[in-house]
Amino acid sequence: MSTVLRGAAQLLARADVPNPDPDAAALLAHAWGLDAAELARRRLLGDTVPAGVTEVFAQLIDRRRQRVPLQHIVGVAAFRHLELQVGPGVFVPRPETELLVTEVLEELERQNNAHEPLVIDLCSGSGAITLSLATEHPRLSIIGVEREAEALNWSLKNLASVNLGDSTAELISGDATTFADDSPGVRGSADVVVTNPPYVPDEAVPRDAEVREHDPAAALYGGHTGLEIPALIIRQAEKLLRPGGFFIMEHSEEQGPAARELIMSTASLRQPATYPDYTGRDRYTVAHRVTEDDL
Repeated sequence: MSTVLRGAAQLLARADVPNPDPDAAALLAHAWGLDAAELARRRLLGDTVPAGVTEVFAQLIDRRRQRVPLQHIVGVAAFRHLELQVGPGVFVPRPETELLVTEVLEELERQNNAHEPLVIDLCSGSGAITLSLATEHPRLSIIGVEREAEALNWSLKNLASVNLGDSTAELISGDATTFADDSPGVRGSADVVVTNPPYVPDEAVPRDAEVREHDPAAALYGGHTGLEIPALIIRQAEKLLRPGGFFIMEHSEEQGPAARELIMSTASLRQPATYPDYTGRDRYTVAHRVTEDDL
């Protein structure tokens, strides 16, 4: 088995696949119908890969050499404690976005609301943030808003496969740049608004083929500077939040100062602060909606 894996990893490396060794192992486990632990055990024991598995594995490696995302090939993406179904038409969730979930959970604990918290996730995509919050918080209500039909379909599949416990989650079709204007019933009622919006500048085409050719453009590009769409979403978030409510938005490492400026340009979002991801790069900015007395 080790020889098979080494050969596959070398093929992936020649195709400039970023993580050839773990990708090869993940694809062999998928072809064999094993989890990672069982594959590692069989590798340690020197088991031989069955001929039928080898044939399927070769096909999967060929797809990965063509830079089809690993998550599209195996059909799932890991996000916190969830395995989310993903494929063409939906943005593959990234590890750094997990930090937004941690931040929201900590904020809800600080708020210590007597009522059931309401969270709105704008640009909910695969449902990664929505479903993580719904399954990790003891009791909340969350609305995930997604404009793109294919992405929403993936998120609904994921919703059907998780146990929400005492929380409720609703995944709906809607435009994050107009949602508050279109939904007067929830204006001024959200305890938290969270968003991972499209924020790549239109001309900054990603270098990685997995992103450039397979992540949907609607989930990537945020306008000329990358912040035109986020700016519209910030305005909607202000309308959705109750006084004292919390806003959190992911962005690129260069966009923290501009994101804070956009927040300060609103009528009632204040105290913007930017925080880093696992690599130390600025990744998200937070703020609170204050009352008129606080301004």
